[in-house]
Amino acid sequence: MSIAGNIRYVQDKIAQTAVDYPEFAAPNVKLIAVTKTLGTDKIKAAVDYGLRDLGENRVQEILEKFPLFPADVRWHLIGHLQTNKVKYIADKVSMIHSLDSLRLAAEIEKRAAAIDRVIPCLVQVNIADEDTKFGLKKEDAEDFIKEMIHFPHIAVEGLMTIGPYAAEEERIRSVFRELRQLKEKLNAIALPAVKMRELSMGMSADYPLAVCEGATMVRVGTTIFGSRS
Repeated sequence: MSIAGNIRYVQDKIAQTAVDYPEFAAPNVKLIAVTKTLGTDKIKAAVDYGLRDLGENRVQEILEKFPLFPADVRWHLIGHLQTNKVKYIADKVSMIHSLDSLRLAAEIEKRAAAIDRVIPCLVQVNIADEDTKFGLKKEDAEDFIKEMIHFPHIAVEGLMTIGPYAAEEERIRSVFRELRQLKEKLNAIALPAVKMRELSMGMSADYPLAVCEGATMVRVGTTIFGSRS
């Protein structure tokens, strides 16, 4: 199937899942096409089809690809972000999905203030509690987010997590459910300068499960572009 056909397949799957599981499914789910390691031809096919949200794990790839695509393309930094790389993307990313330390927050604040910009960010939470994943522990998320009042150039708009690898469906879904419940809890607290509206969760292997549990953003690469070498 073509890249356009793959995109339609994912969009239809998202829509049907929302119909089948209406209790928590979000009314609108943003599809972020994960373009890591891909050449420009495949990415251009997705952009030409109409996708405008692209996700990259590495700063260097954003820097290489950013000038090659239309200005209305929104780049999402979805991988771990080192503090010494923030300066390169502060003026380029639409959203950072992987805010997970006060040190990183301080650097984002510094670089965003320098260009008079407020950068939308999601707080990454390691719900699955896996050593191989970045992110805050679930029990630390509330205190961390309360500190965001000290960073006026960061707009916390929600949470991000990565589902557990090689797990049963119910285990994966339970991780996504816990992130949604954490979002609901934080919304109830009504923290100043924090708007808990986004849940970035679900990738090619598990995005329908994430949609069931309220994902507002899914990060899909392989299902759209095919296996990477």
